[in-house]
Amino acid sequence: MAPQTLLLLAAASLAHAHFGIEYPPMRANTLSSENEEIYSQWINPCLLTLFPLLQGAGVPTNITNRPITPWPLTGGSIKLDLHHPWTYVFINLGLGPDVGNFNYTLTEPFWNVTGKGTLCIPHLEVPADLPVTDGSKGSLQVVTLGADGNALYNCADIEFKKDAKVLGGDQCKTDEGLSVANVTAAGSGDATNGDDKGSAASGRTVDVVALTSVAALVSVFVLGLSV
Repeated sequence: MAPQTLLLLAAASLAHAHFGIEYPPMRANTLSSENEEIYSQWINPCLLTLFPLLQGAGVPTNITNRPITPWPLTGGSIKLDLHHPWTYVFINLGLGPDVGNFNYTLTEPFWNVTGKGTLCIPHLEVPADLPVTDGSKGSLQVVTLGADGNALYNCADIEFKKDAKVLGGDQCKTDEGLSVANVTAAGSGDATNGDDKGSAASGRTVDVVALTSVAALVSVFVLGLSV
């Protein structure tokens, strides 16, 4: 069986595992039935596809009419639609209009999200020394891992603007019962639930020692695929 056919069958059988970026808008709606025949979240969508057999599987930077969302210079809002009872979430940033290297991680190194539904972070901070000015362009790469251990990718394109605003309270709500722990490589983290309006790193401390080895191994896996 051709590799292309195997890829499409695998994507179809695991379609329930998909996720979406509600804000900033995804480069292409990879959740729609129409686009699922063109793009696959199993393929890194934020790079031009290098292998002929995989052409069209990811969402490349050269598609027409891709949305570019203004983002504050210190970081902006991120809103995800998650479909699993728990998910590991990685958010990486690459700079430039045609990103080839997502070398900034914004999740230190990843989040452990419990619950499915909408997760909204009003202000996802970027590194203080990030070399951006008004008008700098970049792309966010969101990677999720679920119980099956497979990585899924979506991306959104942004433009850093000094007058850009984060989402307001009514626009940025996390579903009740959903919580996120900010896992560190040292195995400690902080958590918030759907009622917390702060950043993902604020709130009560939780015990995530069991995730120490996972943090190290999974981070190498996901961040390695982003280079």
